[in-house]
Amino acid sequence: MATDVVFGPAPLRTHNRLSISSSSQPSPSSSESPRNTPTLSISIRCMSESTGCDDIVPKIEELDDDEELGDVKIAPTADDLLPSPNRAIAKRPRGRPRKHPITPQTSITKPPKGRSKTGCITCRRRKKKCDETKPHCIHCQKNNVHCEGYPPKEYWKSGKQRMAEGTDDTNSADDITSLLRTIVGRRISFDRPRELPILIEGVETDLDRYFLDHFNYNVSRVLSLFTDKQNPFKEILLPMAIRHRGLMHSLLCLSGSHLASREPNNSFQERQFHHFQCALQNLRTDKNVAKSIAGDPTALIEDPTVAQTLVLCLQSICAGEVNGEYRPHMDAAKHLIQTQKSPNQEFQSFLFEFFIYHDVSNSVTSLDRQSVLMMEDFKLPQFMIQPEAGALLGVVDGLFGYISKIRQLRDRIRCRRSQDLKPLVDYQILSDAQAIDAGLRSWICVQEEDTPRWIASMLYRQCTWLYLHRTILPSAPNPNLKAAVDEGLFYLRQLPSDSSTQSILLMPLFLLGCAAFEPEQRPEILLAFEGLEAYSALGNIKYAKAIVEKVWEMMDDGNEESWDWETIISNQGWDFLVT
Repeated sequence: MATDVVFGPAPLRTHNRLSISSSSQPSPSSSESPRNTPTLSISIRCMSESTGCDDIVPKIEELDDDEELGDVKIAPTADDLLPSPNRAIAKRPRGRPRKHPITPQTSITKPPKGRSKTGCITCRRRKKKCDETKPHCIHCQKNNVHCEGYPPKEYWKSGKQRMAEGTDDTNSADDITSLLRTIVGRRISFDRPRELPILIEGVETDLDRYFLDHFNYNVSRVLSLFTDKQNPFKEILLPMAIRHRGLMHSLLCLSGSHLASREPNNSFQERQFHHFQCALQNLRTDKNVAKSIAGDPTALIEDPTVAQTLVLCLQSICAGEVNGEYRPHMDAAKHLIQTQKSPNQEFQSFLFEFFIYHDVSNSVTSLDRQSVLMMEDFKLPQFMIQPEAGALLGVVDGLFGYISKIRQLRDRIRCRRSQDLKPLVDYQILSDAQAIDAGLRSWICVQEEDTPRWIASMLYRQCTWLYLHRTILPSAPNPNLKAAVDEGLFYLRQLPSDSSTQSILLMPLFLLGCAAFEPEQRPEILLAFEGLEAYSALGNIKYAKAIVEKVWEMMDDGNEESWDWETIISNQGWDFLVT
């Protein structure tokens, strides 16, 4: 816009001139090359008199001859010059529209340049910009600072090259060492197989799994009248052991002892000893066991821990230990039976039967251990009076009660002998013996007739009577005694050699052998010992057989002390169970 103001004498005139001229300028918004665009130039002159502006006469300039009217653009009006955010002004480009429009050029933003690391050592330490003049930078000289120069230029080398050259760069060596350690550590962690946690506590190796299978398929069958169904070792103890590490170690120890007695093997013995130590450690660290030993009446010992004592007692039998290793386990079981009751009635019934069976059998071979049945304050619980469901014989059908009474008579006779009283069997002892005899004669077997259980029960009764006879009458051949032994051998022949009743025959076979005065009766008894050892492979069988043979020697020599085999065992320095 051009404005001309003229000052002069009156009348005063003011010349206002609005000029829009044609010009050629490049379009900043066009993506094409700059072009000359002709525009229409309009000059408006407003003549204002002192009296006012009467009219406005626009001045229209003529176009050049070479310009076409179609190229003329009308200048925008005043309203068009106002800003409008919603209205976009479209410009028509010259020429034909392109089929493929040119992509507008965009400015390429260069990434910011990082800090230089090629400055001198002094400037880098002072964190100042260095002009990098060599050998000494001018910046340090201006600031009157000693320039330490520039670090030597390093070229990239592999770790092997650096190690081969033996570089003295401590940092590089440390970096390489750290890198090598990282690589080696990763290689070890990836190459080493990751171990899974133990599924069942105590079962850690392939040999342990073999022990467990052997216990399930073999050991459990030779310890009870039941082979598969209703077997308490499978249905009660094994599920407990899966949840209790100490009991599992005890079962594996028992199984290993049984295997070692059948197949002497160093690996069996070593692993069996390992499980034995683990089982004992579990008992020692059990806080409730420690409280119970200390006499704390509030200590409640769990059923699996109680079962451990019984299994470890069996382990002593299986291993053929003759130094009384079973005693602490039997004493612990006796204490637990008298002081606490299990909430699991099935386990409680099995515990009572198992303990009483071994406790009474222990009284048959030991001088200082009377049966718990002889205690005045001890009575069998009512839930045990189920003879047909017993896992063992002689306990719930009452025969072991008679055996305990006979053992009491033997102690009374020994007492009279120690006091040198005559006769050794007084009338009171004889009267009590007759009462036991009457009870045996009236005893009724509750087992189904002509079954292995019925035959085994009749053998038990026969041997109980032989036990009474050998206690009261002199140690000499007797026709009635011979007939009773023959009857016992008859029952023994009726039992199958592979029957489960073989698991409970050691104690009656021992009593039968100690009553065999007739030499013709003995070979069959020896064969029975061999068959029993082949069936169960228990380590205590050979010692029971050895004591019977010692009694036979004394019988043949006419030694009247052959009735007191408890003393014979003690003189041998042995202490074991005949179960």
